[in-house]
Amino acid sequence: MPEVRIVNVSKKFGNIIALDNINLTIRDQEYFSLLGPSGCGKTTLLRLVAGLIEPDSGEIYIGDRLVNDVPPEDRDIGFVFQTFALFPHMTAWDNVTYGPKVKGFDMAEATTIGHEVLEMVKLHERLDAYPSELSGGMMQRVAVARALAAGAKLLLLDEALGQLDAKVRNEIRYEIRKMAKDLNLTGIHVTHDQSEAMAISDRIAVMRKGKILQVGTPQELYMKPESIFVAHFIGESNFLEGYVAGGSKSKVVVEIREGLKIQASNGAVEEGKQAVLSVRPETLTLERGSKKIQNGIQGTVERITFEGPNMRYEVRLENDSLIVVVKSTMAGNWFNIGEAVTVVFPVEHTRVFPYPENRSLKEEISVG
Repeated sequence: MPEVRIVNVSKKFGNIIALDNINLTIRDQEYFSLLGPSGCGKTTLLRLVAGLIEPDSGEIYIGDRLVNDVPPEDRDIGFVFQTFALFPHMTAWDNVTYGPKVKGFDMAEATTIGHEVLEMVKLHERLDAYPSELSGGMMQRVAVARALAAGAKLLLLDEALGQLDAKVRNEIRYEIRKMAKDLNLTGIHVTHDQSEAMAISDRIAVMRKGKILQVGTPQELYMKPESIFVAHFIGESNFLEGYVAGGSKSKVVVEIREGLKIQASNGAVEEGKQAVLSVRPETLTLERGSKKIQNGIQGTVERITFEGPNMRYEVRLENDSLIVVVKSTMAGNWFNIGEAVTVVFPVEHTRVFPYPENRSLKEEISVG
């Protein structure tokens, strides 16, 4: 099964730079996601791999083969679109067996393949149904089956679950990943939904404005983001602005507004330089009452949101900054609006980033 290599690839549409010198390797049999906000270039990159458009510069390899000039039908790919893209006048069976027939398979072989893939996507009992007679989830299963029946070694999915409701989307995404793994396929999954990418991917590339900001496993992206944007886009983070006031090889002290100081895991920010602290809401500790605790800042609970498994507390710190703390509902010991509390920052989970150059923090985390 193929490894995909993208080497120095750029693409422009008029004056708009869709991709800016992209370098990326997707491993053999890996289920890989391209993640980012709308307009970041992820669909353009997928369409380049598929051969639906051509790069302005750079090279694309599928396996050991340079495919820049290879037409889509000769790349051994299956492409699953957001809009299902089924033939409305054909039954599920005819949609699925269309690929093998066009490729010249004999009728017996096409029939065998059709039965196998429809059984795999759990639609064998609906093989005579037309797309209009199927639910959205079923239509997307047919689309995946059609891609597999055509002999795809590389499965490409472009926001393939975007039109499904939440419950069906959650079910289908695991089924598609399982099929890809069972068949030893390489999968490239484009999505703007970070929870979807985190749930099913071996690795993820986070993209923004035509560039890849970071590639890593879901755990690496969540626990060790390498930029403010990744910390913001993957999961949820609190950000506090300040200056580096000292530190050591393992810890750095950041002074935020009103002279409050917080120790954090060391970042590549020089002493005296402006910096941004980032901390996940669920890593914070919330203590009852105003206390003087190491790495603790006093505040008042301003808003509470019950989220089922979690309680979400918005706390106004003593320097007037607003911070979010998330705690398990099952933990008990709930807090009340207006209650005095102390927010304790875990050194190992509080990260430091250089302040963005030539723009504000708000502009840096904007998904636009």
